[in-house]
Amino acid sequence: MTPRPGDRILVSACLLGVNCRYDGGEKRHDGVIAHLREHALVAVPVCPEQLAGLPTPRPQTEFSEGDGAALLANRGRVTSIHGTDMSRRFIQGARETLKVAQICACTCALLKERSPSCGVRQIYRRGQIVSGMGVTAALLEQNGLRLMSEEDLARE
Repeated sequence: MTPRPGDRILVSACLLGVNCRYDGGEKRHDGVIAHLREHALVAVPVCPEQLAGLPTPRPQTEFSEGDGAALLANRGRVTSIHGTDMSRRFIQGARETLKVAQICACTCALLKERSPSCGVRQIYRRGQIVSGMGVTAALLEQNGLRLMSEEDLARE
């Protein structure tokens, strides 16, 4: 399903230039902003980690086991660089993001690739880039949202 002009689309806030990343920075992506304007889409900025109540900045996290889909099935784990299990918080952030999508009637999401929350096709696991989904991406997909990353825009 292709979004139509005026449709609301969830967007990773960091891609819009919001300083919400773990390091306090952002990953503004001019291609994302151009895509939103070109297609007259209404961006609904989200940061699942902030929606979970995590501070910015915060310790870097990655998967130590599985990916987002595995975590939602109690077979994965997200840990901070200090070894703290962050799985419960990441699930909480995913659930809050899904609520926002439902409230705003979003059917699509444009998310930050390789994020432990938002990765659409790739994540970090134990320091390596591997195939997999972030926790929020997996939950959104399980609930019928169409997902794309900023890297998909370069392929269009």
